[in-house]
Amino acid sequence: MSDTRLYETIETAPRPAFTSILRGFGGLCPSCGRGRIFHKFLKVSDTCPNCGEELFHHQADDAPPYFTIMIVGHIVVPLMLWLELDYLPPLWVHAAIWPTLTLLLSLWFLPRIKGAVVGWQWALRMHGFDGVKHDD
Repeated sequence: MSDTRLYETIETAPRPAFTSILRGFGGLCPSCGRGRIFHKFLKVSDTCPNCGEELFHHQADDAPPYFTIMIVGHIVVPLMLWLELDYLPPLWVHAAIWPTLTLLLSLWFLPRIKGAVVGWQWALRMHGFDGVKHDD
């Protein structure tokens, strides 16, 4: 009639979300914290070179650029307003400082935030990180 295995749940040990996010932010494997998560600037390795944890399941998509824009904007805009209102510099000063600072901050934050998102997904067992083989 009906298969009772469909309704069974598998109890799994919780993964430490905060630790996994910090490891990912540092560019390390969310599982072991030793292996590098990236093998290129933003290309996540398929597996951890240290512990062999599969990392290809991640689906970071648009979250890292979104969070990067939000964070960098919250840093640059107040600084820009502070400089303008307190010192009234010439326009060329703004043109030299803000695009450069925005680019540097974006390039620094983007891989770290992507690593944090992958670590978060791993900790919550999202997108295939649950260890269960699914028949698609």
